[in-house]
Amino acid sequence: MYLKRITTALAMTAALPVLSAQATDLEVTHWWTSGGEAAAVAEFAKAFDATGNKWVDGAIAGGGGTARPIMVSRLIGGDPMGAFQFNTGRQAEELIEAGLLRDLTDVAEANGWKDIIYPSSLLDACTVDGRIYCAPVNIHSWQWLWLSNGAFEKAGVPVPANWDEFVAAADALRDAGLQPLALGGQSWQSAGAFNVLMVALAGPDALVDIYGNKNAELAGGEEMARVFKAAADARSMAEGSSVQDWNQATNMVVTDQAGGQIMGDWAQGEFAVAGKVAGKDYTCLPGLGVNELIDTGGDAFYFPVIDDPEIKAAQDELANLMVSPEVQVSFNLKKGSLPIRGDIDLAAANDCMKKGLEILAAGNTLPSTTQLNTEDTNNQLNDLFVEFFNDNSITPEDAQARFVDIVSSAE
Repeated sequence: MYLKRITTALAMTAALPVLSAQATDLEVTHWWTSGGEAAAVAEFAKAFDATGNKWVDGAIAGGGGTARPIMVSRLIGGDPMGAFQFNTGRQAEELIEAGLLRDLTDVAEANGWKDIIYPSSLLDACTVDGRIYCAPVNIHSWQWLWLSNGAFEKAGVPVPANWDEFVAAADALRDAGLQPLALGGQSWQSAGAFNVLMVALAGPDALVDIYGNKNAELAGGEEMARVFKAAADARSMAEGSSVQDWNQATNMVVTDQAGGQIMGDWAQGEFAVAGKVAGKDYTCLPGLGVNELIDTGGDAFYFPVIDDPEIKAAQDELANLMVSPEVQVSFNLKKGSLPIRGDIDLAAANDCMKKGLEILAAGNTLPSTTQLNTEDTNNQLNDLFVEFFNDNSITPEDAQARFVDIVSSAE
């Protein structure tokens, strides 16, 4: 449905890398434009350029919601890039069905991806009809609350250890002239915060059953009513947060202007660029300090079908390089994400990254919404929750009723 909408809109507007024998320019499109993201993607570019090829950066500002339609438009319009970033999950299904993306199975098998990529769900998310179509590059989890230690010191209250304590500290933060909860205006931020609340308060089984099994009865039940009440609390705490982009909201926490932010672990990259130290300058609570687990979403790179053997060879080289041990370390340390292989040394990881690694090693994981939902369903959820967080006249009960309708009609 997503691809069909873009097509209609177009109609209406009419192993380790080795040095390459042939240097090839490869345009790579992505939406990593914040300070931490730019530092991370530079590690990919540096490693690829070292092979003798040339990384041609095609960054698109505005996040995935802005970038994905542009990428899809180019692909179906006959102007493919050499490689592009999507989130791990179902976003590329229709592009694969249309025959626009390369089958990477031979590359994956030659380099033993099935033996090194962990958890296996990451490679499963790249697999359609038994064939592998993408290279996963990280594990990014939404399930985090980031807290400014300095903000709570200014407010004269202890740094919270869980969601309830954070809500209880909101008045003290307001009295100190601080924003309790930083939340940007992009719709995916609101939906993401809600989903984190769902996992923390209703449990991971609720998220999987509602999104994976389309359980509308559970979506409309008392357990989810509690989540919608918590979302209303979060809405109240976010009033006054007038920024738009997620990294602007993160910067409010980094600079002690806000108490906290519900955001994925990519926020760590912004703390790192600012020179902040985990455990000293800021605190991270996986699962909002309630259910300590992580989802296994993240990013993956796809490679369009291009009838040029030199570009194809460069694509193969980039795909394998992204999974290589050295690049996995350098990229993920800058990105704040976890690596997609468990056989590498991450001694340099900070306290928050180590928490994530421990949760991953214990197997306390769940699939991400991009793995459970179609892009169309996630867009409907984004629309619902950005409206809810921006309009106090929408009651939790009304929002829950709309939520049930979305779940009931989901594919």
